[in-house]
Amino acid sequence: MMGDEIHLTVIENNAKIPIVTYVGEYANLMFLLRDTLYLDAFGECGGMGRCATCIIKIIGLTGKSITKERNEPATLSKTGFVDESIRLSCQLMVTKDLNNTEIELIEL
Repeated sequence: MMGDEIHLTVIENNAKIPIVTYVGEYANLMFLLRDTLYLDAFGECGGMGRCATCIIKIIGLTGKSITKERNEPATLSKTGFVDESIRLSCQLMVTKDLNNTEIELIEL
């Protein structure tokens, strides 16, 4: 099981918070962040990719997770963000692609 560990660093209010999770422990990154950091008003649409309340900036993402799919491009375009590192955390599955990433919470 040790090989399935995923190490993340989350930046919230300029504080760096290390998080360790496992492949498959959470359905997506939004649920992990909400569960771990007790975030209010985060992921209000429940992971549908429509509300942009789970928006993050992610550095170090690899693999297939780099591709934005489903509702994510349309929802992000409404926010005005064009930076490729800006993502909806609900659209990122908890896979090894997240290992050693740095995630900054973005408030709209």
